[in-house]
Amino acid sequence: MLKEAAKEAFDLVGEAVSSSKAEAEVEEVSAVRSVSGGTAEISGLENVRMEELLEFSDGVSGMAFTLSEDSVGAVFLTSPDGVKAGSRVYRTGRVVDVPVGEELLGRVIDPLGRPLDGKGSIASQERRGIEREAFPIMARAPVSVPLQTGIKAIDSFTPVGRGQRELILGDRQTGKTALAVDAIINQKDTGVISIYCAIAQRGTAIARVVDNLKKYGVLQNTIIVAASADETAGMQYIAPYAATAIGEYFMEKGKDVLVVYDDLTSHARAYREMSLLLRRPPGREAFPGDIFYIHSRLLERSTHLRPEFGGGSLTALPIVETEAQNISAYIPTNIISITDGQIYLSSPMFQKGILPAIDTGRSVSRVGGDAQLPAYSSLVGPLKLSFSQFEELESFAKFRSSLDKETERQLKRGRSIRAVMQQKQFNPVPVVDQIAVLLATVEGIFDDVPDNLRDEAYDAVCNVMATECKPIADAVLNREKLSSENKARLLAAFKDALVREHIIKSV
Repeated sequence: MLKEAAKEAFDLVGEAVSSSKAEAEVEEVSAVRSVSGGTAEISGLENVRMEELLEFSDGVSGMAFTLSEDSVGAVFLTSPDGVKAGSRVYRTGRVVDVPVGEELLGRVIDPLGRPLDGKGSIASQERRGIEREAFPIMARAPVSVPLQTGIKAIDSFTPVGRGQRELILGDRQTGKTALAVDAIINQKDTGVISIYCAIAQRGTAIARVVDNLKKYGVLQNTIIVAASADETAGMQYIAPYAATAIGEYFMEKGKDVLVVYDDLTSHARAYREMSLLLRRPPGREAFPGDIFYIHSRLLERSTHLRPEFGGGSLTALPIVETEAQNISAYIPTNIISITDGQIYLSSPMFQKGILPAIDTGRSVSRVGGDAQLPAYSSLVGPLKLSFSQFEELESFAKFRSSLDKETERQLKRGRSIRAVMQQKQFNPVPVVDQIAVLLATVEGIFDDVPDNLRDEAYDAVCNVMATECKPIADAVLNREKLSSENKARLLAAFKDALVREHIIKSV
């Protein structure tokens, strides 16, 4: 009886064993060989991929950055406190990615998608790798729709089109971020989604940008991707790629996106720091030899898609900081060659209080002119000619005690153009208002307006455009040219308004 019971028990155990399938999870684990700054050298991890997300002990995150036969060079994405030689490191099996979707609008996140604004976790269900090949040429459409910045000097002289890459460069503290923020604010009612990517910026500077966007009612349509100066070099490096991945999601949904990279000089320095610590061979200015490639593969992702590929656009406004106005330095020249134009900010103009300090002579937009509204075309040419003549005459006029009438007229017209191009921050100017003041300036209506009455004069002509001449304003927005008849009607109405307001005398 005992034998039968034992046999029965063994049979049951055998059946249970045979019916069950052992499932074992294989996890690739290795150890840290050495830690240096924000990098680590890891032994093993034979199957790891480039830019794969790694998990260290104590919850520290990193990314595979260099691969060799017997080791892996990793950069830390979070603080490496607690990681030392001998610490364990695990593969995650996935490349560095970021959440995407509508849930990110109005949020401040880090490049890994973790919230920084204290509003709770991100509810997005979709994630995308931060690196992705740019769309092929056949998937791209020409730049044909303007992206109005609300800044007169840009929209008239160096226009930006949706899908363009327009570089903003200048010395430190010349208003580069202010230009970009104003461009974001001007997208309030345009349907354009804005992404502000802060790279190695001070926390106070990022907070100030967030506060301004909130104050002017555009934060709900904006995403902030921030890797502050306190973050690791690895986090600063991946920030612009994460911002671009988020922007591509909306672009493929048929929406227009504006991405500001503030700034790529700091991004290049973060890349240099990581590369030198991992003993990559340095090149010019100690930057690695592939520094051009990391920015070109980033900015090439900005484009305007054909309708069959979504029809959206991603416009890039990268920012680069120069030293002593040297635009021939390594990083500025690299990015100038990648982008479709540049807006150059002049330190002497900034010091004189001419704001925004845009040097129109050195600034250029190579493709934006094709997207510019036709109403600008008949005005910009005479403006550029008059202003360039003025700049040449102004320096010589200082050494002359008496000037002929024609020179006096050119100087007066040039000062009027320079005055109309000045603009306060957080004060974007609508398209029709720009056309009104530019037309009045070209025709010399503002030449005799006293400096203390200029703002009143601008308001007067803008009011006329919005009320008495509204059909012409609507035609401008519908991409119609300014006919000779409409110009004459506008000029007559402008003069009458300025006379009524006692700004100019009746002729």
